[in-house]
Amino acid sequence: MSIQHPAFAKGHVAVITGAASGIGLAAAKEFARNGLCVVLADLEGDKLDEACRDVQALAEGGEADVVAIATDVSKPEQLESLERAVIQRFGRVHVLMNNAGIQPGSSLFGPQANWDSVFAVNLMGVIHGTRIFANDMMAHNDPAVIINTGSKQGITTPPGDPAYNVAKAGVKAFTEALQHELRNTEGCHVEAHLLIPGFVYTGLTANGRTEKPSGAWTPEQTVDFMLRSIERGDFYILCPDNDVDRPTDERRIAWAAGDIIENRPPLSRWHKDHAEAASAFIAKR
Repeated sequence: MSIQHPAFAKGHVAVITGAASGIGLAAAKEFARNGLCVVLADLEGDKLDEACRDVQALAEGGEADVVAIATDVSKPEQLESLERAVIQRFGRVHVLMNNAGIQPGSSLFGPQANWDSVFAVNLMGVIHGTRIFANDMMAHNDPAVIINTGSKQGITTPPGDPAYNVAKAGVKAFTEALQHELRNTEGCHVEAHLLIPGFVYTGLTANGRTEKPSGAWTPEQTVDFMLRSIERGDFYILCPDNDVDRPTDERRIAWAAGDIIENRPPLSRWHKDHAEAASAFIAKR
């Protein structure tokens, strides 16, 4: 596909965290096909090296246009090193995709290490990545975008993985504040977008499955939808999948917000006294 947005012009530079697999790798490949220089950032290892070779094979300039830089986004100093290396190599950044994420699972009173690691990667990795890269992106005055990967779990906050929900809710609030700041900065040509994937078949969601479930989208479908949404100027990139369409997502989000407005118990969609009404509301068109 051809990307019709000035930030994605041929020769521009994209940095993607969590780029060794899943949505991040699919984005890296699509950007390379469209003539961007691509920096893949992920944990050091064979997976990152292989991903880099795959993306280089798609780029017009091969190794000259695509590089992998091992980066642990939970460590701000490594993100600072990443930014320095990218500027030294390519001069400027036009697309920043803060996409790295983990999901070790959590419970309210479970291991503290799970909470710490999820917050460090899924939330602070996004915050640090944005704060470290954004100033130079604003300064060079070319059109630029910052894409932060959130989650529907950060909006409707279903029971089962509270650390992940809290982190992704933080990404939503942070990215909203970021876009407000950018649009109110005189002369700023950087815009922010919140990517909210549906059910996507990746290593993070596979749970031991070796074949894509029928209800899931591929990472490539998600990236295509993301880019079309950015072209339209959408801030909230609310992705459907093969099981859940946009009207269903809208009703689920509206019901969750209604807990506050109607003074219902929290997470009433899963509450025995409200679950039936929630199902009826969500099913209504």
